[in-house]
Amino acid sequence: MEAEKQVPEPNQTPETGGPQWGRIVAWVGLLSLLGLVGLGLVRAQRGPVGVGDPAPDFVLTTYQGDQFDSQELRGKVVVLNFWASWCKPCEQEAADLESAWRYFEPSGDVIFLGVAYTDTPTESQKYLDKFEITYPNGDDLGTRISQAYRITGVPETYIIGPDGLIAHDQIGPFMSLGQIQSAVEAALAP
Repeated sequence: MEAEKQVPEPNQTPETGGPQWGRIVAWVGLLSLLGLVGLGLVRAQRGPVGVGDPAPDFVLTTYQGDQFDSQELRGKVVVLNFWASWCKPCEQEAADLESAWRYFEPSGDVIFLGVAYTDTPTESQKYLDKFEITYPNGDDLGTRISQAYRITGVPETYIIGPDGLIAHDQIGPFMSLGQIQSAVEAALAP
């Protein structure tokens, strides 16, 4: 007599005869994980925010303890400069950024904010003192602001118009005071 083959029930696996729900849950979990990884890769490949994009909201706490909330700065032009004390190209533009700040500060229509990227407060303060920078600066040790702007390195500067949209993005250092002034004046123009 020939041994009869057992045919598994439709909701059971052939090997164990147990329910297939474990496999279904495993596949759903795996596909969900792959979807999340894919979404992260797509976001990473989008690059930095650009001209015409809404500026990501942020709150910067300065080394003096003041807070600047981007939502409260609407109506002003905001020059948001990402820098680091160890960054040589940042040094190239430091004096020009300070000169531009001193030029625009009296109008009250423009605010410069410096964001120290992955730097220690001690090293940042040495840098600010060395270049006699007087506009507000704070650190981004948690990288929340730099992640929101998806920066790719330092220096990077975003000029945000009074409407909250990115009016100018500068990847790398500004080459002159005139370049900074032109970009800010364009953002001020109605």
